[in-house]
Amino acid sequence: MSEELVVSRTEGAVGVITINRPKVLNALSNELMQVLSQALLAMQADSSVNVIVLTGTDKAFAAGADISAMKDWDYMDVYKSNYIGGDWETMKNVIRKPVIAAVSGYALGGGCELAMMCDTIYAAESARFGQPEIKLGTIPGLGGTQRLTRAVGKAKAMDLVLTGRMMDAKEAESAGLVARVLPVENFLEEVIKIAQGMAGMSQTTLMMAKECVNVALETTLEQGLLFERRVFHATFATKDQKEGMDAFVGKRAPAFNNM
Repeated sequence: MSEELVVSRTEGAVGVITINRPKVLNALSNELMQVLSQALLAMQADSSVNVIVLTGTDKAFAAGADISAMKDWDYMDVYKSNYIGGDWETMKNVIRKPVIAAVSGYALGGGCELAMMCDTIYAAESARFGQPEIKLGTIPGLGGTQRLTRAVGKAKAMDLVLTGRMMDAKEAESAGLVARVLPVENFLEEVIKIAQGMAGMSQTTLMMAKECVNVALETTLEQGLLFERRVFHATFATKDQKEGMDAFVGKRAPAFNNM
């Protein structure tokens, strides 16, 4: 490849993956998603990484799927290849560690959907979100009608999907899509600081907590409460629970060892 499609690095216990197709505003392609999948799996396998941050450039987290690559495909092309399946769903199907989307600039179409596949979204004041597929004669296909509706409600999702308009970071936060909006200046550094705070927790407990929150979207309240209680009980089998509570009683900082 003539360009490195993603760039990975670690900062302490935080893994940072940067989408790197700036000339096309980080448009998502099969090749890019294959490389991104490999980077995510490497972070998942790295026991020194507790939290992953996924980001793009100042101008775009990802401005959508690569339209020039798909414009001439027909139904059998996309159906037989299961387009936007496989590597596109690694985030959802395989990654157990918390993943933060750090969004600056455009997160449109597949870019917005990729951000929503992460566990939470932090946005720079410059961020813009949207599902403009309707303007191309198609609809979202990577969760834009499903995750967006769960995040912001039916009325707002219908508005965004049926008009194809963009919403700014402030509106996205107000609607519940974004966890926090941060200044553009030193944006990624601030997100990494937040991630490092998370990464200072027990890796085991982080994964357990992530599982419980995700179950809340997939089951009834009664079943979710039971699942949460059983996982809460399970934490008492970990050394990190003993260390955390001993540290609290002893008025000292805990030293978790992910056990």
